[in-house]
Amino acid sequence: MKINKIHHIAIICSDYEKSKRFYTQILGLEIIEEVFRSERKSYKLDLAINGNYAIELFSFPNPPERVSRPEASGLRHLAFEVDDIEKTRNYLLSYSIECETIRIDEYTEKKFFFITDPDNLPIEFYQK
Repeated sequence: MKINKIHHIAIICSDYEKSKRFYTQILGLEIIEEVFRSERKSYKLDLAINGNYAIELFSFPNPPERVSRPEASGLRHLAFEVDDIEKTRNYLLSYSIECETIRIDEYTEKKFFFITDPDNLPIEFYQK
């Protein structure tokens, strides 16, 4: 078996419009396609990073809340690589998004910090 790359990450949100705004207007992901699946009462929004398909954002009626902290089993977080960690943090703070303090990865010595999306999904920003 040979895996080429990660194809996409699927995220289910509790407030579709709020999450759509967060991922597109604040994080700057590009909309590829948006469809409403009436039989499921569900939106599916395909998003790209630098032209590469990356995230599927879904809405479903009354999804259960995600356990995030303390650390739960399952997907831990989503991480984005950025060129300038301080500029990224300041940009997010300008939107009143709570950001952790910038830390240094003890193994790579690269800078990083975390935020949460509208559904409390941990998102990491990691210095290139």
